[in-house]
Amino acid sequence: MHSHSIDHQPRIHHHEQQRSNALQEAERTAQSRPEGQRNALNAQILEASLQVSVQAGNDGLALLYRSAVEHINELLAPELGPDAIGQAMGQDNSAEGTAGRILSMTTAFFDQYAAQHKNKDPEQVVHDFVNLIRGGFEQGYAEAADILEGLGVMGDDSPIAAGIAKTFELVQKGYDDFLANKLAELRPATDASKEGSSAASA
Repeated sequence: MHSHSIDHQPRIHHHEQQRSNALQEAERTAQSRPEGQRNALNAQILEASLQVSVQAGNDGLALLYRSAVEHINELLAPELGPDAIGQAMGQDNSAEGTAGRILSMTTAFFDQYAAQHKNKDPEQVVHDFVNLIRGGFEQGYAEAADILEGLGVMGDDSPIAAGIAKTFELVQKGYDDFLANKLAELRPATDASKEGSSAASA
């Protein structure tokens, strides 16, 4: 039995060159069009999807992470500046590792976000922040899932489909826990925090 799959290996460098060219083209496009930020994001997701097409397995989670971080960065940019969250992928691309990295890197910006809203009700600030980063994560998840679907790696028994679904659940639970913990911290000290905010606004 002859297999034609072995001729994929020598093409990896060609794929890398294609990715490089695609990113350069996207950067040029980003400078010339109003929707440039979106084009640059799509190019980065395309780059990650090409990597997924060359390798299988946990790379679906790497794509999910990349896409989620890009979308959350977009939503945080008006208040915290561009690329607030770093792009470090980390070594652990399991569902637990990917979810943990998304949660720790996104919730770490709560204090900075809260500092921009000192005159707002502290509980509302917590809700707004979690809604913002949750919304960005959900957009990133949807985009990554669409790309993986298009690559044909999201079948019923697909480990990639199971992995990103588990990551989605873990991140959502993590945001729920973060919200509950922050609200619990605020409630016994509501009076003190109001005094602090009125002093800060004076």
